[in-house]
Amino acid sequence: MNYDPIFDKWHEECGVFGVFDRTVDVARYVYWGLFALQHRGQESAGIAITDGNEVALKKGMGLLTEAIKELPTLKSHMGTGHVRYSTTGSNNPRNIQPLVIHYQGGQIAVAHNGNLTNALGIRRQLEADGSIFQTTMDSEVIVNLIARSKADTQEERIADAARQIEGAFSLVITTNDSLVGLRDPQGFRPLCLGKTEHGYVLSSESCAFDAIKAEFIRDIDPGEMVIIDDRGVRSTIYAEPQKIDKKLCVFEYIYFARSDSKIDGQSVYETRLNMGRELYNETKYDADIVMSIPDSGTTAALGYARASGIPFAEGLIKNRYSGRTFIKPNQEERELAVRMKLNAMPEVVGGKRIVLIDDSIVRGTTSGLIVKMLKEAGAKEIYMCVSSPAIEYSCHYGIDTSVRKELIAATHTIEEI
Repeated sequence: MNYDPIFDKWHEECGVFGVFDRTVDVARYVYWGLFALQHRGQESAGIAITDGNEVALKKGMGLLTEAIKELPTLKSHMGTGHVRYSTTGSNNPRNIQPLVIHYQGGQIAVAHNGNLTNALGIRRQLEADGSIFQTTMDSEVIVNLIARSKADTQEERIADAARQIEGAFSLVITTNDSLVGLRDPQGFRPLCLGKTEHGYVLSSESCAFDAIKAEFIRDIDPGEMVIIDDRGVRSTIYAEPQKIDKKLCVFEYIYFARSDSKIDGQSVYETRLNMGRELYNETKYDADIVMSIPDSGTTAALGYARASGIPFAEGLIKNRYSGRTFIKPNQEERELAVRMKLNAMPEVVGGKRIVLIDDSIVRGTTSGLIVKMLKEAGAKEIYMCVSSPAIEYSCHYGIDTSVRKELIAATHTIEEI
């Protein structure tokens, strides 16, 4: 389960990255791109590169540096990569992406970010028709639809498959001769296009382009498919026009994306600053310092501090080397785990009236523990503020979420929280 019980956060499913360039070490470029996207998934990682005839695949469990000890050595000009959290499909080595298949139309490697809402129904029909599934991922439905398509080209087969699936999906796919990227008709998950000196790259976030000195070109539009090959970049709208209705997940701006990314033309950092400014306009607390619960609330806290003129202070220090903690379902163990990851500084918070900012509260299981910790360190008053709207409903589009009854805002008013 990928809900974080310590910091009370939802988790993104994954990050995808792709390269088409005949002049660079493609495997290394994909590796660097995934390294920049590590925040989007830490359960597993995989890289698939191809020369158009063969596919070389490396993948494993854990962080990128743990999962891929050595890069594939095939001389290639295309590649795709994936870092993953599991939202559908168990945390199992068989479910590591990219998924590679060889079929009568050629070979493809697929990296998927998102969650398909009609995957189960399609899978049952495919199994009834004789398809065999090797994983429990909804992503495997996509490769089966591609393989069974009667369209003439691999790109047309991909578009045909994409028109049959519903939900959230940003896909990066290598075929025999092209790198393909596409985004679902609602644009739930981000995907963008960049340019290297002699080729092109696709990424979940623009921050990954900086790692390989690629130039950001633009975001892929909802319902759009881009095809990159030796002729350059081509674009087509594969989705039916009436189905295109942009609905980017707001949590990309609130929490998931890295602050130095731009998504759909909007700076993530500036968006979080503005959330903090608006939070001040709504509350206007009289306090001595503004603090964040690190790291997710920091940018919003800076925005609050700048709007209010109240100084920003680091009163909570995060232990970046505590790793994942097994939490037993009792209050004592949960409190111990919070103290392992966060520590209050009495010299900063003692005697102070504090505005404490986080970006979101999911279950409300840890915010009270953090407030308790600050009071024990001598804080005089604490005003707990959240820079995003209350989370009242679960999400089924590629986030590891709680059931609705576990969401604190679904059963309590803002004042009660």
